[in-house]
Amino acid sequence: MKSTHPRRTFVQASALAAAALCACSILTPVWAQAAKWPSKPIKIVVAFPPGGLTDAYARNYGEYLSGKLGVPVVIENKPGAGAIIGIDAVAKSPADGYTFGMSTSGTYWQNRILYSKLPYNLDKDLTPVTVFPSGPLVVGINDKIPAKNMAEFVAWAKKNPTSMGTYAPGSYPHMVADQTNRQQGTSIQSVHYRGEAPMWLDVASGQLQIAVGSFQAYNTVSTRGVRAIGVTGSYRSPKLPDVPTLTEQGNTEKLVTLEGGLPLVAPAGTPEAILKRMADEAVAWSNTDKAAKLRETFAIPNKPKNLADTRKDWEGEVPVWIKLAVDLGIKLD
Repeated sequence: MKSTHPRRTFVQASALAAAALCACSILTPVWAQAAKWPSKPIKIVVAFPPGGLTDAYARNYGEYLSGKLGVPVVIENKPGAGAIIGIDAVAKSPADGYTFGMSTSGTYWQNRILYSKLPYNLDKDLTPVTVFPSGPLVVGINDKIPAKNMAEFVAWAKKNPTSMGTYAPGSYPHMVADQTNRQQGTSIQSVHYRGEAPMWLDVASGQLQIAVGSFQAYNTVSTRGVRAIGVTGSYRSPKLPDVPTLTEQGNTEKLVTLEGGLPLVAPAGTPEAILKRMADEAVAWSNTDKAAKLRETFAIPNKPKNLADTRKDWEGEVPVWIKLAVDLGIKLD
């Protein structure tokens, strides 16, 4: 049946075509960007120096990613200022899928409380991709200290000058030291390092009395004057099955039961398809022999998650970590 209003039909059709063209012109840059990605090297900014768990994850995953995507993946270490320098570099990068960042969960989530002013806004400038688990952290002391567990160490620390090494201001061990002081009446001084390697060396030499960090970094000095007296988290380290968790030793604080991680983030606005691909590749990488060897080396039994599950965990866990920072009242500026 022919239309009795040919002009109206033409106008309506023209309007629909114009609207479709407009929509396509808006969507095309995003779709085109994601479709041709990647066409140049990808950079992962690590907010710590080489040698620690964050760097090891980034390099192992980056090597796998390069093979899968067909472009170089460059690891750029930018330590300093409690990881703020590295995180800020990512936050200020173009949201084009070519710059990502890795740091510890504490430096991402709790820096907003620990510092009065940051050069970036975590909620507005960055978005999570996945979180690489860090596993139980080791509580290690200088072997000359006559303590077999955390309670004995606390008793010793009440009578002796004591310093705890941390791998960054506001990091997990910094919070452990602060909480121990508040609840046990100790005066443990936190000494901040740009990463774990120099921290553990100073425990071995006796310049520090205690530190908290990854198994792999601790293991480099485990036969050179450092002894484990506990691990954090809700389960024992696969590499230290005879060392009880702090919870098993009677510590009931929420802090010592939490397991942090190493979030991989991107600048906010990075195309969804790219975020999903990066997270999916992290999950696929976690099932490779090299990833299994890394987890075995660092005593990490669990694996990273896909984008949807990462976002769900992020929404649930970030408020818990932030509240702990608020309750402890630590300020770093």
